[in-house]
Amino acid sequence: MHPLLALALVVVAGIGVTRLTRPAFRHPLLDGILETGVPLVLLGVLLGPGLGVFDRATLRMLAPVMAVGIAWVGASFGARLEWRMLRRVTPRTWLVGAALALPVLLTTAATVWALGRSVRPLGDAWGASGGGGGGERAAAGFALILGGALTTAASWRGPKLGRRNALLDTAFGTAAVALGVALYHPHLLLRSITLTVIASAGLGGLFVGLARAQKDLSETSIAVALTGVVVAGAGFSYATGLSPFVVCGLIAAVLVSFSPPAVRFAAQKVLRRWEIPFYGAFLIIAGALLQRFSPWLLPAAVFLAVLRAAVRWVTVRFGLDQMDPIWRSLPFAAPREFGFPVMRQGAPAVALAAGFDLLRVDAPAGPGGAVLLTVLLSVLAAEAVVVLTPLTAAPRHAEVT
Repeated sequence: MHPLLALALVVVAGIGVTRLTRPAFRHPLLDGILETGVPLVLLGVLLGPGLGVFDRATLRMLAPVMAVGIAWVGASFGARLEWRMLRRVTPRTWLVGAALALPVLLTTAATVWALGRSVRPLGDAWGASGGGGGGERAAAGFALILGGALTTAASWRGPKLGRRNALLDTAFGTAAVALGVALYHPHLLLRSITLTVIASAGLGGLFVGLARAQKDLSETSIAVALTGVVVAGAGFSYATGLSPFVVCGLIAAVLVSFSPPAVRFAAQKVLRRWEIPFYGAFLIIAGALLQRFSPWLLPAAVFLAVLRAAVRWVTVRFGLDQMDPIWRSLPFAAPREFGFPVMRQGAPAVALAAGFDLLRVDAPAGPGGAVLLTVLLSVLAAEAVVVLTPLTAAPRHAEVT
């Protein structure tokens, strides 16, 4: 198939599927499966390995589109890291957020490291037995990458406490993934940090300069400028081997922190509006890239999701409510209601994993996709855990990632 025709098909499918009417039969688990984007991944599998509509040459040419999808998800997250909001977060709040996120992160990373070292098929599938930095360093890098991706939370609705800690979870998870990539490619650490700072400061500053130089910008003009900045950041990341999620997340954080209020609000609105279609197109391409993998990935992903839920619940139930007066003053149902928004995952977790897989498609460890598939399966399992178990409260409204 011609690459332009394939691109048009992916974009139309991504927009169309994400706008389909909900089925008459409603169930929280079904809603969760639809919202994680699994139907889009399955559509990509059908068009790629299934029917062969997308051959390898076409998929390789569509990889930059996948980078744009990852970049847009990263920018949507970064737009929530406004400096006016961050400077209001007290050290005590960061400490509580770390007390919630770090047990999940460290436990998950240690489990991934142990599984990758003890179960050879898993280590080979993840590439943890080789790679850019040797066996031990590669295994530690993959443990942090998977642990960080599985720590992130994507639920931005619900109680304020849940929204805040979901944001902190995602921040800690993103930092862990960046550290894991540094361990996997230690010889590129200084280069990666330098290029990331240049790209985020340069493109974010360019948007801020244009916004302050012009008066009464329309929403259309802001949308065009924002799209150009994100696409430029994605292209720069793809060409230089950086993470599109991290680069565009920092770009968005810069532009929402220093732009005029009207421009900031319009930019955040545009990012939220187009996040689902871009994420949909990205998932279709990701599904087409998936090939055969070790069957060990499925039980490993389910186990990691259950472990994450258990560690999180124990931390909240027997940790914070013993040490924090806010938690002591809440009824027992409050930790469960709090647990739902921070247990839900979606676009940030999948995009972080896919960003790493995208960077190592041609690596000696083998074709990308194993990390993405592990995180995607774990996101599905986590959705089932929070809906079907009493560890967390059932949602009132389905979350749309």
